[in-house]
Amino acid sequence: MRILAIETSCDDTSAAVLDDGTVRSNVVASQDEIHRKYGGVVPELASRSHMRRMVPIIDTALERAGVTLDDVDAIAATCGPGLVGSLLVGLTTAKAIAYARCLPFVAVNHLEGHLLSPRLEHHVDFPYVALLVSGGHTSLYLAEDLGRYRLLGATRDDAAGEAFDKVAKVMGLGFPGGRIIDELARQGDTSAVRMPRTRLKPQRDGSQFEFSFSGLKTAVWQMVRDHPLDSDTARADLAASFQETVVNTLLDTSFAAVGHVGCRQLVIAGGVSANSRLRERAHMVGAEMGVQVFIPPMRFCTDNAAMIALAGSYRLERGESDPWTVNAAADLEL
Repeated sequence: MRILAIETSCDDTSAAVLDDGTVRSNVVASQDEIHRKYGGVVPELASRSHMRRMVPIIDTALERAGVTLDDVDAIAATCGPGLVGSLLVGLTTAKAIAYARCLPFVAVNHLEGHLLSPRLEHHVDFPYVALLVSGGHTSLYLAEDLGRYRLLGATRDDAAGEAFDKVAKVMGLGFPGGRIIDELARQGDTSAVRMPRTRLKPQRDGSQFEFSFSGLKTAVWQMVRDHPLDSDTARADLAASFQETVVNTLLDTSFAAVGHVGCRQLVIAGGVSANSRLRERAHMVGAEMGVQVFIPPMRFCTDNAAMIALAGSYRLERGESDPWTVNAAADLEL
């Protein structure tokens, strides 16, 4: 089955062609230059950019795959969660193509795309624990099988990627913050600045594997306020210390969840999984604990249509499809 997939959940416009499980093309157009001067994603500008880029991106994906729309067997698109204006651009385009060509259509949960993304290049057996970590989400799931995902815990406040962006803004580093802090931290000392760690007690519903980054973000703001960053060394040390704290918090909780459920596989996916220190430490700790760690290659870490095509392909193989009435949902749950 050859699938054309579209992903527009936030500020990346992407289209991909998946042919019997093989990625033939995966085109991603970033909007970083558009949003950089605002220090974050502006939803209205993101939607308009998707509208301008959607058709050219699809054409490029088809061309790179060496196919035309006549060769496509099905269409998949992200329906949520995300920015509703952005979601509507990709979802409406996908439904229009599928309707005009009488093709099966599937609406894919963006989080499921990330959760399955390592399977684009690795054989990952179920069950496994998945850490989904990005600018909008920091959650732990137990993936029991295709379509069967149980939430183990999530952040109580900021997502990890959001904390990276806000700290970068406080430090005057620019946007996107995660990438800039990652690069700057390589020049710093991870133990130079003492950072607070939030210790969370289990909630009444039994949730044990939760995160909190708002206190850490506030601590960095207070440090910068009281001790201005007057040298490159000071900036690098603060970036490295902050990043190390976030990484250790994510991994401590994730490996604790792996031990709790009794499986020996951990998947880390989402935009923050591109962080070099997180990737390095995850494999290091995994080797020490006898846990297999799967992280998608860099091109599949951030938002991309290839992972949407893969998630859609599994549903299509089960004979599932969605009606034309399916709508975008900003807060869609997995």
